[in-house]
Amino acid sequence: MIRGIERIGGFGGKSDRLAQSEVFRGSADAYKISLKRVQEATAEDLRAAAQRWLSDGVYILEVDPFPDYKTASGGADRSKMPEIGTPPELKLPKLQRATLSNGLKVILAERHEVPLVNFTLAADAGFASDASTTPGTANLAMQVLSDGTRTRNALEISDELEALGATLHGYSNLDLSFVSLSALTAQLEASLDLFADVVLNPSFPETEVKREQKLALAGIEREQNTPATLALRVLPALLYGLGHPYGNPMTGSGTKDSVAKLTRGDLVKFHDTWLRPNNSTLVVVGDTTLKEVTPKLEKLFAGWKSGSAPAKNLKTVAVAAKSAVYLIDKPGAQQSVIVAGVVAPPRADPREIAIEAMNNSLGGMFGARLNMNLREDKHWSYGARTVLREARSQRPFYAIAPVQTDKTKESLVEMNKEFRGIVGDHPVGTEELAKIQANETLKLPGSRETLDALGQSIVDLVQFSLPDDYYDTYGEKVRALKISDVNDAAKEVVRPDNLIWIVVGDRAKIEAGVRELNFGEFRLMDTDGKVQ
Repeated sequence: MIRGIERIGGFGGKSDRLAQSEVFRGSADAYKISLKRVQEATAEDLRAAAQRWLSDGVYILEVDPFPDYKTASGGADRSKMPEIGTPPELKLPKLQRATLSNGLKVILAERHEVPLVNFTLAADAGFASDASTTPGTANLAMQVLSDGTRTRNALEISDELEALGATLHGYSNLDLSFVSLSALTAQLEASLDLFADVVLNPSFPETEVKREQKLALAGIEREQNTPATLALRVLPALLYGLGHPYGNPMTGSGTKDSVAKLTRGDLVKFHDTWLRPNNSTLVVVGDTTLKEVTPKLEKLFAGWKSGSAPAKNLKTVAVAAKSAVYLIDKPGAQQSVIVAGVVAPPRADPREIAIEAMNNSLGGMFGARLNMNLREDKHWSYGARTVLREARSQRPFYAIAPVQTDKTKESLVEMNKEFRGIVGDHPVGTEELAKIQANETLKLPGSRETLDALGQSIVDLVQFSLPDDYYDTYGEKVRALKISDVNDAAKEVVRPDNLIWIVVGDRAKIEAGVRELNFGEFRLMDTDGKVQ
């Protein structure tokens, strides 16, 4: 109440007039004086303000009655904790499939609880397709895709989506490029008509291309000024080498030089090359049936012609022969960001369940070793983790830890200790595995409750060529894990002697300590990833 009186009318008299004056003038000096008056306010000042603003009888009174609660005499045994019981199993709808006359594959999962249908067109392109064009092409093309068609401009598309209660956007990940639509069942036909127009007839207006290009360039600059994303921008080239489809910046945004060179023609060519029905899969999730939606899709996409798309050469690369350390200078940085990475087996590897469990033990969960060491025990970091970046081919496995500048050397020592421990004298134990298994399985039943989550699980099947029952049997496979499976996975993935280390921080304060550790050949690197 006191804050409300202050905000509305001050404390009366000089304080009141001064507060009003401060509101109108926005004067810094007046604010300081007003603050001093507030600090000196007395009970009488508060009473006067209350009389002034609350005594006219005009107010709104809200009464929220509470029920009369009583303790039940029976029905609960309060002498012990209630039993959890058997957790429910994950239940997913059966996948239904169809293929349109032009070769477009359709996968449907019915969910009729809410009147919504989600459509995700997944084209086999993604950031990896930039290897045959210019880095940043896939990202920019999918951003501009929904900014205009031959019959609709960007504002008209936006207005129509708002009127339909629908959302539509394009984006990419490492392997695939997507056009996504979420539509109300009652507005399905009109929403699908707009969706098909964006997919088939994007005009890539020059003004929108320039606008999105400027945003992309600003985004790259922001990434280079943010130590964590800066490290992840340069890591892929060090792991895969330049020219590899996975060797461009992990964000997919490209470089300032490459994006600045992109033209409208490049985006048109990307669309015409990669977005083909025989190179795409349409995932449909929600309140519809195959019988209902297939004729609509056939009608809308009948004119979409098949065509060949370039092959992405996802060649296998060797892990680094020996570790190396790259230092990127950020003068004045209060933190150092440490990244250590290596290439790991693909997402579809038969040992995937064990690899995920190993990652969760090392750094994939809050209670994992790396975070408990650097954050909870040492208090040098707000959070440290390990990540398995999903990919069709060999994927990046990396640890990332923002740490105090004055604890950079010590944090490197602790991270190295954790890497060597999990493959050596501190393997995953029985209790640790049990916690991981519980974490992975108990959250499963609620993990696919939304249409977005269910749709993403089907996209996973498409992207990584997984069997339809992959997630149906996932919990059973996690519970069947053995200690030896997880520790063998650690030896396969972590590889302490082959890590690429990247440290982003204040060189003047951290270089000497980093060099002293002699983790590998030491090199200085600039923010564009060029070794100095």
